[in-house]
Amino acid sequence: MFSEKERAFLQSQTLARFATVAVNGQPDVDAVGFGFDGERFSMSGYALERSRKYKNVVSGHTLVSLIIDDLPSLEPLMPRAIKVHGEAEIVTLEQGYRGPGTYIVITPKVSWSWGVDAPAFQDGQFVTKKITWQ
Repeated sequence: MFSEKERAFLQSQTLARFATVAVNGQPDVDAVGFGFDGERFSMSGYALERSRKYKNVVSGHTLVSLIIDDLPSLEPLMPRAIKVHGEAEIVTLEQGYRGPGTYIVITPKVSWSWGVDAPAFQDGQFVTKKITWQ
């Protein structure tokens, strides 16, 4: 559902920020490496099963957020980002971006992007593109 420019942007980035919620309601965000297969985002790690993000998802807090962003210029201000709200699950993948193993996989429900397909600021207004996923 992403445009060609959005897919190219995702492929050019190495880090995302991944937000989960703990059992006690405390939001938690981590910088993570990620992969995108055209439909779902995935993330893994060296000690994934011991991480807070893994424990939060396993505990049933599966609604998550992910943002991939950069700032190629401050003058003029040119932010670029793709933000995703989705549902996470723990999956064993034979072919993940880090090879076979355990991953947190996010199925997007809604995404927003800005500054990727077109400048984020147009005629003095901040412009976002919203996608509701099937």
